[in-house]
Amino acid sequence: MDAPKARIWELDAFRGIAILAVILVHLLFDLKYFLGVSLGYDSAVFQFVKQYGGVVFVVLSGICVTLGRRSFRRGLVVFGCAMAVTLVTLAMVWLGLDSGSVVVRFGVLHLLGIAMLLWPLLRRLPTWAMVAIGLPVVGLGYWFQTFHVSPGWLFPLGLTSAGFSSSDYFPLFPHLGWFLLGAALGRTAYREKRSLLPRVNAQCKPIRFFCWCGRMSLFLYLLHQPLLYGLVMILAALR
Repeated sequence: MDAPKARIWELDAFRGIAILAVILVHLLFDLKYFLGVSLGYDSAVFQFVKQYGGVVFVVLSGICVTLGRRSFRRGLVVFGCAMAVTLVTLAMVWLGLDSGSVVVRFGVLHLLGIAMLLWPLLRRLPTWAMVAIGLPVVGLGYWFQTFHVSPGWLFPLGLTSAGFSSSDYFPLFPHLGWFLLGAALGRTAYREKRSLLPRVNAQCKPIRFFCWCGRMSLFLYLLHQPLLYGLVMILAALR
């Protein structure tokens, strides 16, 4: 039996840092909009993390998909979790627990689930084609943000109608482009499927913690928002 392949520690660690940044963004958002407490929510640092933290996570996911197997099966699991998140947040509105601000219509799990489901087809592309497709997809996605369209069902593509909202929103344009660029990076920088930083002591406690967060990123994402929401509601009741 072949020995299991060693994980590339820096990818786990960076993914762990990225998911912790997402949790921080959601915490500050909840404090701001449910309690009116602004703990740096309007700061330039927070806005930068809010804007680009998710992009880093998607690029890392693109890198990692080139190193693993069974992407289609993992994509089914991730997309199933995404739909569960959507149903739970819709149920909160139906039960009168929220006015609609928590609903996740097309979040990062929807995006990554679809990207992994498409990977068996996308992997057939040469690396240069991934870059050639990824760059215009990114550019079009940011252009789509400058206007609205009338149909309300095009939001998975990044084309939104006026008044559209999703508490977590990662449309295919531009983020499928970021995923493809990450895959191209994975094929080149990690062609040998081994760490680029072999001399770093990956067993030190901070790195091990970030690596653990990276490996558990799906579960942390699924659990953190209900826990944060519950905590904020308790704090609101105690005020």
